[in-house]
Amino acid sequence: MCEKPILHYFNGRGRMEPIRWLLAAAGVEFEEKFVDTREQYEKLLEDGSLLFQQLPMVEMDGMKISQTKAILQYIASKYNMYGKNLKERVSLKPRSIDMYVDGAFDLMALILSHFFMPESEKGKQLELAKKRAVNRYFPVFEKALKDQDFLVGNQLSWADVVLLETILMMEEVHDDIVPIFPRLQDFKERTSEISTIKKFLQPGSQKKPMADAEYIATVREVLQF
Repeated sequence: MCEKPILHYFNGRGRMEPIRWLLAAAGVEFEEKFVDTREQYEKLLEDGSLLFQQLPMVEMDGMKISQTKAILQYIASKYNMYGKNLKERVSLKPRSIDMYVDGAFDLMALILSHFFMPESEKGKQLELAKKRAVNRYFPVFEKALKDQDFLVGNQLSWADVVLLETILMMEEVHDDIVPIFPRLQDFKERTSEISTIKKFLQPGSQKKPMADAEYIATVREVLQF
């Protein structure tokens, strides 16, 4: 029996949360080793476990994989969530998993970054996230879902998992946006009922809550910024 993947990160969302989502969607159980101190982080650096001195890092299949997208692409490929062929991964025609993922990550980053901003800037950042969601990102996903249930190839891919995470994250800060996009609303309801995802959305799962003051303080202390 294969050992469970081990996720090394802070006890919060950040760059690890999409990895948790994807493993959960694939039905893969995983363990977590939280980095709570500067000493733990420095130990990972000394061991050569962090290629660019950055978290997250995942131990999986005898490897130590760092860099968020590299980890996600490996998981997606292993569990048949990366399209049927190269064109579905990277080409805009017919559709592109990688482009959709990058767009969702751009929007997600606008939300995640506001937690580390001065109080005077947080509101502006969230308004920017709302503006970009309404005018730039969500219209693309709404159009993509016009005649099919999923973004690419009419089967669940990691682009769908990342999109669902982004939608739910947006609802936490702006609950008036998703109803503007009926196909995204329908997509959210349908994909949330997929058994593995539904389990991950239940209380008590390894899904992490919105960042709080303790999480932010830990990240700042460990990374010293």
